[in-house]
Amino acid sequence: MSAVQTQVRTRAGATVAVAAAFLVTMIGTTLPTPLYPLYEQRFGFGGFVVTLVFATYAVGVGAALVLLGGLSDRIGRRPVLALGLGFALVSSLVFLIPAEATLFVGRFLSGVSAGIFTGTATATILDLAPADRKPRASLVAAAVNVLGLGLGPVVAGALAEFAPLPLDLSYLVHAAAVLVVAALLWRVPETVASRGFRIEPLRVGGVPPEVRGTFVRAAIGGFAGFAVLGLFTAVSPTLLGQVLGVTNHLAVGLVVFSMLGSSALGQLLSARVSERVALPAGCAALAVGAVLIGVAVAGGWLVLLVVGAVVAGLGQGTSFRAGLGAVGSAAPADVRGAVVATFFLVLYVAISVPVVGVGAASQAVGLVPAGVVFSGLVALLAAVAAGLTLRAARRV
Repeated sequence: MSAVQTQVRTRAGATVAVAAAFLVTMIGTTLPTPLYPLYEQRFGFGGFVVTLVFATYAVGVGAALVLLGGLSDRIGRRPVLALGLGFALVSSLVFLIPAEATLFVGRFLSGVSAGIFTGTATATILDLAPADRKPRASLVAAAVNVLGLGLGPVVAGALAEFAPLPLDLSYLVHAAAVLVVAALLWRVPETVASRGFRIEPLRVGGVPPEVRGTFVRAAIGGFAGFAVLGLFTAVSPTLLGQVLGVTNHLAVGLVVFSMLGSSALGQLLSARVSERVALPAGCAALAVGAVLIGVAVAGGWLVLLVVGAVVAGLGQGTSFRAGLGAVGSAAPADVRGAVVATFFLVLYVAISVPVVGVGAASQAVGLVPAGVVFSGLVALLAAVAAGLTLRAARRV
């Protein structure tokens, strides 16, 4: 076997290991989603507390991205990936403590793990890819990210419905999976030379000038897409139980997966479509999906809710894949981790705003009116994003 073939196999194996760790980490971030009704029963809180718990996750993501987003560019990818896995492990163990406060602590730590891992793992996968395969590498990173988010509710829902210890077993399984992928990461080669440990928070305007045009176009579409994800994943468990009468935990997980799984599918289907086409097309599909979700919430129609989730997911996956690929490929290698982390920071701001808003509004006017209004606002945002990205693409 030639040296070139050996290097290719080494890179391929390392990419699989990083992708597996990425998948397991993101699965852990959405494990609680179908379990929130059980937590409500155990601790006696309502839907607004659920949205606050969800928002706590976004705060953890944002804090990690701001403080540690560029750390892997300075000390190397492997130590930062290991740090992210450490937070993922501790998060799952914290959820085993039967106290309401640990929901907030566990979600915050889970957010920190995601904030550390998203930018660093994406940058690592791009680093390992040859120059002519970086678009495919960005697709792998984006698909693994969203697929992990989608599988979390399915895993937790299935275990809660059919296995013992419904509020504990999924976290024990996840903790074991974290240990397995940590062993795999041990053999991944380092792709960045260490320049010394130093915490440098991400700065507004810190995106290099040559990347800013691409970054802004991608961020507009990404913001709209993650706003839809935030709205759907935060509200759907309560909506399904209180409005549609769906109490099966696996069914709740599958409904959430309908959007996130469709997002992964949208990324794959749009892999050969250029950024100029994918961004506006994805945002347009987002707008249509959000409208369908709003109509389904107003009418109490489960099938239409799932259809809207699938359409919105396809649009979100298309726009997210295009945006992440464009940003990751355009960023210089020495700041790639920081630029990708900044992009994810925009996305996780988007995922938290509708969650807190709809939670507060539901206390005042009820869950259904709040869900309908916020679906309309998100649809409007997605439509505006489609127009702006289309106009920006025409100027290129």
